[in-house]
Amino acid sequence: MGEERQRYSDADLVEFKELIQSKIVKAERDLMLIRESFLNNQNNGTDDTSPTFKAFEEGAETLSKEQNAILAGRQEKFLRDLKNALIRIENKTYGICRVTGKLIGKDRLRAVPHATLSIEAKNLQR
Repeated sequence: MGEERQRYSDADLVEFKELIQSKIVKAERDLMLIRESFLNNQNNGTDDTSPTFKAFEEGAETLSKEQNAILAGRQEKFLRDLKNALIRIENKTYGICRVTGKLIGKDRLRAVPHATLSIEAKNLQR
């Protein structure tokens, strides 16, 4: 009996590929918006003649710049994860848990299409 490796069918992979590609489009748009709002923050009030007054006003704004950088970082990681998932689809290794080697449930993949761990494996990590 040949070693039958569990994997998703090509039809399933096509479905996940479309899902991931639409998420990549949205994630890239979101990242662009995050970067634009960051640039807008930096351009605000550069011609202000009173630097000391500006400093008080910026108390709230420095936080938003930090949050912005964090958001952008998370978004970039999310995009990387999605693109890596596309590579796994091409290799036909998509949806296989990297710990148990079993298939990750379709519901989980629809919710988190870049998942590389089954719920079972995720629970083991806690």
